[in-house]
Amino acid sequence: MGKKFNANEIFEMAEEIERNGAKFYRQAAQDTIDEDTKQMLLGMADMEDGHLKTFQEMRKQLSRREKGWTIFDPDNQSALYLQAMADAHGYEGKITPTKALIGNETPKKIIEIALNAEYESVVFYFGLKNFVSEKAGKDKVEAIIMEELSHITTLLNKLKSL
Repeated sequence: MGKKFNANEIFEMAEEIERNGAKFYRQAAQDTIDEDTKQMLLGMADMEDGHLKTFQEMRKQLSRREKGWTIFDPDNQSALYLQAMADAHGYEGKITPTKALIGNETPKKIIEIALNAEYESVVFYFGLKNFVSEKAGKDKVEAIIMEELSHITTLLNKLKSL
């Protein structure tokens, strides 16, 4: 039986994903000489900062009782998503995309690393969404998923143009 996550822990993981994403995009922007790529990456970092604030606010809104709750998940699908993400990426001591940067990556390599991280975020947030009630802001998680999907589209378009 895998670890069971409560709502507070799940939001903490989501916040860490967003911190890591913003840090990655800023580091990648600093390391690239292509000005268009740099500006796109800085814009992505700003969006990740916005997601972080959203998750922080959602977590603050949890009551003490809600922080310990998990949502009814009869088939254990949501818990399995979250457990797979935690197991595969070790949220304690996770190797962040930023650590994949050594400073001489091509814009193409940076975009590929970013795409992988965005895909993983979307999968995590789909699992997260099932743990968040309507009252607690499920619509906000859905909006973040849509923004993350738009990040993927932006990155794929940039990759095609390189």
